[in-house]
Amino acid sequence: MTARPHAPGSSDRSAPDGDPSGTRTGTDPTAPRPSTRRSGRLVVLASGAGSTLAALLAAHDDPAWGARVVAVVSDRPGAGALDVARSAGVPTAVVAMADFPDRPAWDRALADAVRVFGPDLVVLAGFMRLVGPPLLESYPGRMLNTHPALLPAFPGAHAVRDALAHGVRVTGCSLIVVDAGVDSGPIVAQVPVPVLDDDDEASLHERIKVAERVMLVETVGAVARDGLTIDGRHARVGRPVR
Repeated sequence: MTARPHAPGSSDRSAPDGDPSGTRTGTDPTAPRPSTRRSGRLVVLASGAGSTLAALLAAHDDPAWGARVVAVVSDRPGAGALDVARSAGVPTAVVAMADFPDRPAWDRALADAVRVFGPDLVVLAGFMRLVGPPLLESYPGRMLNTHPALLPAFPGAHAVRDALAHGVRVTGCSLIVVDAGVDSGPIVAQVPVPVLDDDDEASLHERIKVAERVMLVETVGAVARDGLTIDGRHARVGRPVR
């Protein structure tokens, strides 16, 4: 079954006042929502220093990019990404695991924190936790995550180390739709990065990060402008081919 385009186009119209989800009373909640499809609102989830977030922020003041970061949510109070966001005047929220009695409570709180900002697209930029059903069910097909390998090769937290240990000559980065698995969602974009003879984990990872940032900015902008169509394992930027 082919899904409708999930992400917005390039207008700056936002969701109706008092309704951050963009869903209007009396309409079919499963139907495309014109107000949100034209607004391009991004919420970024981040756990680390914020270099990927900084790349998105560098693009979002250009109206031609088609999207704008409206909030950054982190699971770590000391994450550098929060400082990057605040320096850019972007609202932030922290949902720390330690503040909740169990994982389900944290999952619900994370979904609630994201929902406050009414995003059309949620981007995981160095977010170091798996997201749970409340968030996945709130934004099906509208959550993207980067991974430092050419999936489905080398999923998981040690992708660069695993690629080097396996002796591959080419690795890279992937942008995927987030699902309930570990780096298992449909692939939206990929960029190859050669492995050099003198590479160690740090040097290879740094070159992958450079490619990853370019890929993310370009693809998120395209998704914001043209939408994302998902058909089983296949994801493509743009509306379904009729």
